[in-house]
Amino acid sequence: MKRKMNNLTSLENKFKKTIKDYKLLNKKEKIIVAASGGKDSSVVLYLLKKLGYNVSALYINLRLGGYSERCYNSVKELCDKEGIKMHVLDINDEFGMRMCNIRVGVQEKIKVSNCMVCGIVKKWLLNKHSRKLGAEKIVTGHHLNDESETIIMNFLQGNLMLGANSGPRTGIVKDSRFIPRIKPLYFISEEKIREYSKIKKLPVVYEKCPCAVSSLRLKTRAFLKNVDEKTKENIIGNFLKILPRLSEKFKDEKIIYCELCGEPSRNKICKKCSLLSLKIEK
Repeated sequence: MKRKMNNLTSLENKFKKTIKDYKLLNKKEKIIVAASGGKDSSVVLYLLKKLGYNVSALYINLRLGGYSERCYNSVKELCDKEGIKMHVLDINDEFGMRMCNIRVGVQEKIKVSNCMVCGIVKKWLLNKHSRKLGAEKIVTGHHLNDESETIIMNFLQGNLMLGANSGPRTGIVKDSRFIPRIKPLYFISEEKIREYSKIKKLPVVYEKCPCAVSSLRLKTRAFLKNVDEKTKENIIGNFLKILPRLSEKFKDEKIIYCELCGEPSRNKICKKCSLLSLKIEK
């Protein structure tokens, strides 16, 4: 029991320290948590509420059958229990189709992974609808394992510059239409987050997304499975040392707005619209 309590305190202290050291949040800001129903975003949502932040949840229903239903119920139960406002966005209302239809339509035209399609679409939806809700920050459940995997993935793809916009806070260039994304779990391992969620008996869906198959991330995750936590911390720490130099190349970059949807973009057509312009049939 004492060990469990020490682990709880250790995680909470590291969570608070990350927010303080990187000046990620303040309690006057309106914060949206990208709540998936999984352990990571549920722990973030629980902790921010516990610590007195002005937080609400945004759940994106991807229409993945029973899996999405279980995730929705998980978020709703946590929000009801903790008195957190919950917003629900149905992907069918936005695009007239489920995520699976979007993914298949794209993959008929171009070879991309399931996770890449889903990630691009979800980021676009999160930014657009969090802005509509008046959010000043979007908080995600990305943790030490996720971030070390991303660094290794970028290295394997021969382009560490892909991570120039990462770190505990994303968003090099400020713009009124872009909501910065914050990662308070950045230095906390997935294992400790799972343990915390179980000790606190949070309503969580522990199963993996049924569409997360055959992606580079899964291969990288398998590679790092037996790598200890200290090594992952070193991967993160060494990357953060060079991050300012990577980011420097983008300091004068200006955000423009997608000619098709009006959302912030680095190019005339944003990534989401580039994918969905591949003539997806409804």
